[in-house]
Amino acid sequence: MRFDVLTLFPELFAPFCASGVTRRAYESKQVEVVLWNPRDFAGGNYRRVDDRPFGGGPGMVMMAEPLSACLDAALAARGAPAPVVLFSPIGETLRHEAVESWSAGEGAVLVCGRYEGIDQRFIDARVTHQISLGDFVLSGGEIAAIALLDAVARLQPGVLGDEASHVQDSFNPALDGLLDCPHYTRPEQWRGEGVPAALMSGHHVQIERWRRDQRLLITRARRPDLIDAARSAGRLSAADEKTLQKKL
Repeated sequence: MRFDVLTLFPELFAPFCASGVTRRAYESKQVEVVLWNPRDFAGGNYRRVDDRPFGGGPGMVMMAEPLSACLDAALAARGAPAPVVLFSPIGETLRHEAVESWSAGEGAVLVCGRYEGIDQRFIDARVTHQISLGDFVLSGGEIAAIALLDAVARLQPGVLGDEASHVQDSFNPALDGLLDCPHYTRPEQWRGEGVPAALMSGHHVQIERWRRDQRLLITRARRPDLIDAARSAGRLSAADEKTLQKKL
């Protein structure tokens, strides 16, 4: 799959694509990332990409024409139509289901806004999807784009060291959409705290029950909406419901 990224700061992506386990996805071109700078498509000696907002007010607004010309070039290079994604506070909050969908697709063009925003005419004419990371504002869309790329890359075959790793992730349908359980490693004692006995038992059924119970109780405490969703979908057993009656 291929992601074309429209950004005024392409240098932000180089260390990300070369670091960590997900670099395998970029090095192998399982996830190809192509960077485009709208400033390269701006006119005039100063390659201006922003201007003052009509109606007054603070900040600057990214101009429609450099973005549109940059997008045309990216789509032409792809050789086929593609979704055009803008990272925006009004977008749909990114969740696991959407990441799985993007990870199974052909990619997209990711538009990273800056300044006070983007000329609405470009959004209306060219953007097909809007995505938000949550109820907060970033200085630009680059961090959001990196978050989407990372989430998609780690789901590609062979990227993670253990193929089953992402199956144990929080929100994964394999865990009925629950949060993940706590994890422990050596040493067995650390600052007077030990490892839960169930994990040291060597009894696989007991270990899995402990992990399931922890997922249920943590999710109940932190994200009760996920418990409600799992219950409505018929994913909770009688043993699960018994666990949910306990105190965390």
